[in-house]
Amino acid sequence: MTTWKGQTRGGVAGYRFFIFILKYLGIRFTYFFLNFVVLYFVLFSAKSRKPIYFYFNTILGYKKLKSLRYVFKNNYKLGQVLIDKVALLAGYSDHFTFDFEGEEYIREMAANEGGLLIGAHVGNWEIAGQLLERIDTKVHILMLEAEHEKIKGMLDNVMTKKSMHIIPIKDDFSYLLLIKEALQKNEIVAMHGDRFLKGSKTMLKNFLGRQAKFPEGPFYLSVKYKKPVIFVSAVKETNNHYHFFATKPYYDKNEGLTKEERISNLLDLYINALEKTLKHYPEQWFNYYYFWEQTDQ
Repeated sequence: MTTWKGQTRGGVAGYRFFIFILKYLGIRFTYFFLNFVVLYFVLFSAKSRKPIYFYFNTILGYKKLKSLRYVFKNNYKLGQVLIDKVALLAGYSDHFTFDFEGEEYIREMAANEGGLLIGAHVGNWEIAGQLLERIDTKVHILMLEAEHEKIKGMLDNVMTKKSMHIIPIKDDFSYLLLIKEALQKNEIVAMHGDRFLKGSKTMLKNFLGRQAKFPEGPFYLSVKYKKPVIFVSAVKETNNHYHFFATKPYYDKNEGLTKEERISNLLDLYINALEKTLKHYPEQWFNYYYFWEQTDQ
């Protein structure tokens, strides 16, 4: 397994370019132009193409031609998601429709003791903002400082509303105090549960039939602060429609188990929810590195 390097796809120049096209030519033309961008990436970006091909061909067992087709489909879907993210932040939400499944669980969490929303790099995480704006509590989103500054710097001039608070992950670990304060105030903290940086504590789990490492951190927070977790995802079903899913809240109250055992149980539930999502939306897996343990790459 190669470790995630702490960077996501989509640079500053790319965001500027798509903001320009979106503003002057509209979202449909932007989607059309995306075909050429995706073709370039699929042909010339072997570093990201090979791991996603491995996912379709080896993990999901697709045949070669189907795997290649899904590599293009996956990259195109990622491009659409990035365009949609810019469009939503720029105030073009009228272009999209949404289904919110499990909204009542998040409202219940907000009305009581707060807790954690844990997602993954599947679908469009930012789309959750359309729901979280309607939740009557403060929501904190955990994000790498470098990614936060990159997006903030590019989109400040087009954003029409800022309804959520970003907690940037810094080297000085000050973000841990901010998480603690938020949870002690019975607020909601949202984060991903599928990636980790070098040196993070991890657990090896069976995921889609093969061993993979997952970070303990998000699940440790639930155990440490005795807060429930809800697993969330937001997937793109058509060009203009998204479906948001939220599971019922989980909290392992079994005091007879060790912390590690309780963390492991929560992680198992998370993986089960993630597998169910990928069963229906396999092309929306957006981790472009070797996620699974392997002997050759």
